[in-house]
Amino acid sequence: MKKYGVKERLACRVLGQHRSTQRKAPRGRANDAALTADIIELATRYGRYGYRRIAALLRDAGWLVNVKRVERIWRQEGLKVPAKQPKKGRLWLNDGSCVRLRPERPNHVWSYDFVEARTHDGRKFRMSGDKRCAFAPT
Repeated sequence: MKKYGVKERLACRVLGQHRSTQRKAPRGRANDAALTADIIELATRYGRYGYRRIAALLRDAGWLVNVKRVERIWRQEGLKVPAKQPKKGRLWLNDGSCVRLRPERPNHVWSYDFVEARTHDGRKFRMSGDKRCAFAPT
């Protein structure tokens, strides 16, 4: 600000910052590097755990850490929980066999056909085709 000859109030108003951000220098914590390393290590060991569960594991390990702090470091490091793999259609029965249900008589096995589309403003809607597959061996 002194370099360009602009007053503090005007410069902060133009940048959209509060004036106290210019007076108080941010100070990091001394153990941030060790905490970051532990978060990354736990995230690689437990791949399906999110930042809340990692924060609980860190507290169990003796860290005095807040969930918000773990979330901030989680986002800075670009960590993400991988998407859960979708389960396939149920192929098994209670006896452990892996056979799809075959139609034995008319109206025994049905399937529904859903068509999904989006409107011009991006909202999703579904329509049902209601196809009844009731084929039985003759």
